[in-house]
Amino acid sequence: MPFTQMGLSDPLLRGVLASGYTAPTEIQSQAIPAALEGRDIIGCAQTGTGKTAAFVLPILSRICGRQPPKKRVIKSLILTPTRELAVQIEQSIHNYGQFVNVRTLAIYGGVDINKQLNALRRGIDIVVATPGRLMDHMRRNTVSFASVEVFVLDEADRMFDMGFINDVRKIIAAVPQQRQTMLFSATMSPEVRQLAAGIQKDPMMIKVGVEHNPIETITQRVHAVLKQQKIELLVHMLQNRQMFSVLVFSRTKYGADKITRRLEQAGIDAVAIHSDRSQSQRQRALDDFKKGKYQVMVATDIVARGIDVRGISHVINFDVPMFAQDYVHRIGRTGRASATGDAITFVAPDEHDQLRKIERFIGCKLVLEEYEGFTCTQFAATLSQSEEQSRSQRQVARVRKAAKRPRLVRRRSLASSR
Repeated sequence: MPFTQMGLSDPLLRGVLASGYTAPTEIQSQAIPAALEGRDIIGCAQTGTGKTAAFVLPILSRICGRQPPKKRVIKSLILTPTRELAVQIEQSIHNYGQFVNVRTLAIYGGVDINKQLNALRRGIDIVVATPGRLMDHMRRNTVSFASVEVFVLDEADRMFDMGFINDVRKIIAAVPQQRQTMLFSATMSPEVRQLAAGIQKDPMMIKVGVEHNPIETITQRVHAVLKQQKIELLVHMLQNRQMFSVLVFSRTKYGADKITRRLEQAGIDAVAIHSDRSQSQRQRALDDFKKGKYQVMVATDIVARGIDVRGISHVINFDVPMFAQDYVHRIGRTGRASATGDAITFVAPDEHDQLRKIERFIGCKLVLEEYEGFTCTQFAATLSQSEEQSRSQRQVARVRKAAKRPRLVRRRSLASSR
């Protein structure tokens, strides 16, 4: 169903077209009509499938159909786990609603709270917030949810991962029970399902794609390489292959800075983004990367979810992520909105077990390849040793488990003993 047949107002359609969108994604086609009818929504879709517009457009549609009030009050509240994602959603509201009389505010930490206070006093229609800073405003009594009609919980699974769920529950308790609730998540864990059951009424479940599996437009490659050779391989790839906009993931903040310095020494324009950078530094780095000032952005998992940078050609996992689900979210930064992309993972011998966990999580085998000029002669031996150790550990575990089982002792019956 095209945008023009969804019942969106003319000013909103103009905003969508001016933002460069002509056809909705699958989740948008299913979610927007139902949301316009006021139904609660559960949207489960892989990253990069256009979930933001699926809830932003119905919210803006409500505002389009009303006269601007003399005093603006918060009508819609969108909760999201990270500052970067809050800024991105706020920008999407501005883009889609550029011909709509709407005021929106992103509330997050790391910036001057007084600017947020002043904006709230002037009146806001839509608030996009991270849980921590929003709780600060609630404790100060500087924000009121009494008039909220639409509540959106974005990246619900990430709220659990990042330990925000208790704050999320407190915020939900402060929102009127008579409301429309839309929950979006990349995965539907039992915890997310339980949360949805407690805050929604007869929700429409929309599931797009296969949960856990990376989207089909991403080509995945895995290179066996010694740990000390990783930086040389990265530099070689960037200098000898057509990579225009590259996101490199490091496991640590120290590692991200170290990689960035090495790339700069090789004459490659690179910038690092992680939690030790101030909010203004992080936003500036992200904006410059989007504009093409930097060929490479080196990041920790702080940007593994939600960040929408168009045209990322490659995602490179310099370190194999510790958690399998982070692999899916990392590589989902490329191949977004039906575009194609490449995901490359460097695997050192001691990272093999993590690779196997990823394979079990996504349900497919990732073939290890050696990159020409960077043959990893030690890898095969180490790999065999690692697999042998794993088999031995599994055998020991089975023996111990069997030893703990209670033995059935057959006793003769009283009759037979006589």
